[in-house]
Amino acid sequence: MEQEAKNEDSKTEEKEELTGPVEEELEAALKETPEEMAEETKEELPAAEEKQEAKTKKEKPKEKEEEIVEERIYTVPLGKAWIMPPHKRTARAVRILRAFIIKNMKLEAKKEGETEEEQEPSRLIISNEVNERMWTRGVEKPPRKIRIRAAKDKEGNVTVHLAEGD
Repeated sequence: MEQEAKNEDSKTEEKEELTGPVEEELEAALKETPEEMAEETKEELPAAEEKQEAKTKKEKPKEKEEEIVEERIYTVPLGKAWIMPPHKRTARAVRILRAFIIKNMKLEAKKEGETEEEQEPSRLIISNEVNERMWTRGVEKPPRKIRIRAAKDKEGNVTVHLAEGD
């Protein structure tokens, strides 16, 4: 009996030792006044604001670079992709879309005879949403047509997005 009582006492003492520092920290936190808590958050806020300002400064130049010069909405016919064997149709539809945009947005590929090494060739960028729309029904059943919005920036790069409402 005495041993059981000693075991129980030692167990409670161990629990107190383990929970002692944690309880002290909790009590100290509870004793803090709301004013002290507000001061701590004020010290943290300027650091967070500086990070946000740095992000906005970085984003602003990107917006200036991507200034849209020309924007058009097209309905691209993709029916000719269905001429291909079933396992090649959607890949063909993507190639048809690229060719259509290059032709209608007057995107010129660099010719072999030209020696303009200083100027970067303009690029065609197809957004993920357009790509996903093309591949929604798999490789065998691409859409018959797709409505897109093509935007050309200062540098001549064309970005293709889905048209609004699609």
